[in-house]
Amino acid sequence: MRSTHAVTMASVAVAAILVGVKLWAYAFSHSVAMLASFADSALDLAASLTTFYAVRYAAAPADREHRYGHGKAESFASLFQALLVAISAALVARESVARLLDPRVVEHGTLAMGVMVISIILTVILVYWQSKAIVQSGSVAIAGDRAHYISDLAANVSVIAGIALTLYAGFGWADALVGLGIAGWLVWTAWGVARNALDQMLDRELPDSERRRIKKLALEVDGVLSVHELRTRAAGIFVHIQFHVDMDPKISLADAHKIIVKVERQLLKVFPAADILIHPDPDGEAEPHGISHFNADGGEP
Repeated sequence: MRSTHAVTMASVAVAAILVGVKLWAYAFSHSVAMLASFADSALDLAASLTTFYAVRYAAAPADREHRYGHGKAESFASLFQALLVAISAALVARESVARLLDPRVVEHGTLAMGVMVISIILTVILVYWQSKAIVQSGSVAIAGDRAHYISDLAANVSVIAGIALTLYAGFGWADALVGLGIAGWLVWTAWGVARNALDQMLDRELPDSERRRIKKLALEVDGVLSVHELRTRAAGIFVHIQFHVDMDPKISLADAHKIIVKVERQLLKVFPAADILIHPDPDGEAEPHGISHFNADGGEP
C-alpha cells in the first residue's frame, strides 16, 4: 500500500509543477498547442488529486456497511478522470479550430520548447514509477492516472514539433493542427480509462488467462479433484475469487477444511490482495444448489 500512496503523491506534485510551468510558457508564447498541453496538465492535476484520495479510501479495511471493502472507489475515480479528459479534449478542439481559422504567431517558441522538454523528463520518471506500482498493486486508479501521463508524452512531443514547424518552417497552421490532434488523442485516452473503470463497476470477470491460472493453482493441491463455478471480480487493487471444489466424500470436515486452507494459501501467493471463498462439494454426491442465473460454467475457458 505504501508504494501506491507514494506514487499518488508524486503524481500530484508532478502535475502541479507542469501546470505552473506550462501556464507560464503559454503566457509568453501564446501557442495553442501549449495551451492544449496546459489544459491537459490542469485536468491531470485534478485527476491526480482524485486518485490520491480514492486510493486511500479504497485501501480502507472493510466495515459493517461495506463488507466487500471500498475497492470500487478507484473505479469511480477513474470514471471521473475520463470525464475530465473528455472535457479537456472538447475545450482544446474548440481552441484549435478557432486558431486554424485565425492563425497567430507563436512567440518565444524556444522557451516554450524548453518547458516541454522539462515536462517530458518529469513525465517519463513518473510513468516509470507508476508502472512499478501497478505491477505490485494492480491499482486501476493508478493505471488510469498513468494513461493520462503516457498520452502526455506523445502530446508533449507533438507540441514541440508543432511549435518548431510554426517557428522555423513558417507553417502557421502546424501549432493549431497539433492541438487538434492532441484533442483526438485525449478522447481515445478517456474512452480507455472509462472502459476499464466500467468493467470493474459491472463486475467483469478477470481475464481468461487469470481464471485458468486460478484453476491450475487450486488443482495442484492434493485432495482437490476438480474446480467449478468459478467467479471472479476486481475492485481497485483487490480481487474477489469464489469457486466450488470437489473432494473425496469420505474425508472428514476437518480434513476438507485443511485442504481449503492450503488452496487459499496457494492462491494468496499469486494474488496477495485476494478475498477468497471456497465451497467444498462431495465428489459425485453433491446435490444441485444455488440458482442457475449465476451459473456460467458452460462458457468458461
